[in-house]
Formats: sequence, C-alpha cells, structure tokens
Amino acid sequence: MVCPSRQRSAQRPTGGRELAGQSPEEGWGTRAVWSEMGRHRDRSHREEMPRTNTLRIKYPIAMPCEPLSCFAALRALRHTEAVRWTLGYYGLFVCLGLSTAVFGPTLLALAAQTQTPLGQMGWLFLGGAVGQTVGTSLGGRVFDRMPGHPVLGLAQLAVAVLLVVVPLLPWFGLVLAVVVCAGVANGLINTGANTLLIWTHGAKVGPYMNGLHFCFGLGACGAPLLVAQVIGAAGGYRWAYWTLAAVMTLVSLSLLRVPGHPRPVQPRLPGTHARDMPPGSAARILAAALFLFFYVGAEVAFGGWVSTYAVALQLASAVGAAYLTAGFWCAFTVGRLLAIPLATRVPPHRMVLAALALCLALLAVLLLLPDTRVVVWSVAFGLGFCMAPLWPMGFTLAGQSLTLTATVSGRILLGDSVGGMVLPWLVGHVMAVTGPRALASLVFGSLVGTFVAFVVLLRLHPALPHTRRSVEEAEGP
Repeated sequence: MVCPSRQRSAQRPTGGRELAGQSPEEGWGTRAVWSEMGRHRDRSHREEMPRTNTLRIKYPIAMPCEPLSCFAALRALRHTEAVRWTLGYYGLFVCLGLSTAVFGPTLLALAAQTQTPLGQMGWLFLGGAVGQTVGTSLGGRVFDRMPGHPVLGLAQLAVAVLLVVVPLLPWFGLVLAVVVCAGVANGLINTGANTLLIWTHGAKVGPYMNGLHFCFGLGACGAPLLVAQVIGAAGGYRWAYWTLAAVMTLVSLSLLRVPGHPRPVQPRLPGTHARDMPPGSAARILAAALFLFFYVGAEVAFGGWVSTYAVALQLASAVGAAYLTAGFWCAFTVGRLLAIPLATRVPPHRMVLAALALCLALLAVLLLLPDTRVVVWSVAFGLGFCMAPLWPMGFTLAGQSLTLTATVSGRILLGDSVGGMVLPWLVGHVMAVTGPRALASLVFGSLVGTFVAFVVLLRLHPALPHTRRSVEEAEGP
C-alpha cells in the first residue's frame, strides 16, 4: 500500500528540477529533506530567480509515511558533498583569521627580532595586503577555470610553511617578502572560499556566509590568546607561529582529500567567457568593492594596532594588550555567531545600517575619551561585536543584484585586499608622527566611507529583491 502523501509528492511537478534516472520515491525523499531543512519550496517566485548558483544534490533514500524528524534530516545530510565542502571552507577561514590576527600582538617582538623601528612595521600590513590583492586578482581567473579544492588546499599549505620561517628571519626585508607571499596565498583562499560557498548554497547562502566569517572571527580571536599564553615561555612568540602552522597543515591536508568541487549549474552561453558581465554591473561592483575597501581597512587597522595603542598610552602591559586584541576578536566572533540566525530574519541592508550606526557611536566616545582604560576596553569589545555582520551582509547585498562568478567575486574582493593594505599602513605612519590617538580618527573616517559606499550600493540595488522574497515567503503560496 502506498502512502497518500507519497503519491501526492510523486505526482507533484518539480519545476524543471527532476534529475535523470530518479524514481518517484527518491524524488519524494529529496524534497522531504529540502522541505524539512527549509531550503526548498515550490513557489512561483523561485522559478523566476536565476539558477546560476543553484546546486543540485540527490538524496537516494526511501522515506516512511510519518513526518521527517530533525535527526533523520541530519543523517540524510551528513554524507552530502555540500556539507563536507562547507566544513572545508569553514576550516580555511579559521586559518585565515589566525594568520591575519597573529601579527598585531607580535609586532613589538618582530621589531626587536629584526631591529626595525616600530613605525616601519606598518609595512608588514601593506605587504600582506599587496600580496592578498595579487592573490585575489589571480583567484578570479583560477577558480573559473580550475577545480577549486586542490588550489585552496595547496594555498593553505603554502601559508603554513611561510609562517614557520617568519620568527626565524633576522632581516626585515626577508620577513616582508614572506608576508607578501603569504598574502598571495590568503588572497586565493579568500576569493575561493567565498565564491565556492555561494556556488554550493545558491540563494540560501546568507546564514552560511555569516557562518564562514564567524569562523574567521574564531581564528582571529584564537591567535592573540595563543600569543598571550606563550609570550613568556622559552621561545616566546615563535611557538605561536609554529602552532598556527601545524593547524593550517592539518586543514590543508583534509581539504585536499575532499572529493569534487562546486560549479555554477547554468552553463555559459556560447561565445561568452567567465569574465563577461551583464550591462550595468560595473557600478554595482565598484560600490561593493568600495564598501569592502573602507570596512576592511577599519577592521584590520583597529585589530592590528589597538594593542600598540594601549601600550603606547600606558593603558596595558604587553600581555594585557594581547588580551585586549583577543577581546576585540572574541567580541567580533560572538557578533558573527549571533548574526547567523539574524540573517534568516533581518534583511541585509537593515543589519548593515544598524551595525554602522553603533560602530560610529562607539568611536565617537573613544575620540572624546582616548586615555581612559575602561573606555578603550569597552570600545574594543563593542566595536568588534558591531563590526561583525558588516562584511558578510555587505557581500550578500552585492550578491543579490549580481551573478557572482569567480571573476566578479574577485573584482569585488579587490576592495577587501586594497582596504586591508592602505589604512593599516597609513595608521602606522601617522601614529609614528602624531601619536597613537590618531588610530581612532582614522578608523572613524574609514567607517564614514563605508557608510557612503553603502548608501550608493542601496541606490543601485534593484528594488531589494531579498526583502521582496522574504515578504512572499511570509505570505505563503
């Protein structure tokens, strides 16, 4: 006897998504998993959406007549390629956060190691960002033409090897060259993980994107904590670099063993190339790139220089400054974690607007009271928390009005790379001339630029389709 619900599911049209050789029972199981997990619905507006970034996954399982439980759904999903791919990208972004945040609390030690004035150490941020810009530019071409997972695994392995040698080099020029090479690899990782995650989850990427950048915050929080623990031991800060290199090696080897890789489902039209863009996309790409340019500049500058700020103003010791940096990144991580469920309920533009307003208010307090220890610690924690959703929500907002091929993603992410290069380098030089209080002013100005770019991006956005889809889903079929 056949379950009535199964008969109805088997007879229901699939809107052009049937897979060759799939039986009705398999189709019922597939749709039950998607429906239970909230990732697929038969709504007319779904058929109007572009299918470029839709991943088709088949679950050949026979389901009973009773409703699908959460545990059954998890068992059905745990062996899918999408889950393994997503976990691999998350591991890469933990490592990206580790490699980004380890330099801030070790700047003084690296300056002593290379006998370099502190003002010149800002070149490390500049060099790393130059390398990341090159890697991002290459990534836009590489991931449209080659399987992504081998490239990402080898790039992460290269970063691990380079971090091993950083605390062993006695000359600043060599350290700078190593940091530039690591930046190239990190640029490939940044472009690849963001793009492949979108290809994996398509229109439902919002929570997964927040989860990806939560993992970045997790790594960025862990690096200063590790430095604070080992800075007084034999070998000191060197053990932090070597420990991070070991973690990155494990992540790279695990990713190299993951089979398959995501690609856009919709093939390119004859005579077109991955680098081709629809008319009118250039302005939106530029606005999104400027948004990331100003935001990433503020994030990296504050996270990289706040420990030096605290030590220079005698608001913390070297260990206390490392914990201050860790507090900033830990609050950043918590903010990313809370943004994951919020991303399913709140439109991206509203989250960005609220977060930017809070960031500017906190920095205004720091500008008024720059020498107060309680204010510095409170602003570091609050700024990390409020900055958390800006990157993923801004990138998601851009993705709602653009078809994000690897080439388009690479052009947008150039803003990320260049922003992480300019402002941190500028902060180092200005602080060496005018004093540490310049940090708050420069970060405040960069976030004002982020707000201006956000307004332009909203004006170019085609009627906020995410908000329209959310209203349609709430109203039902």
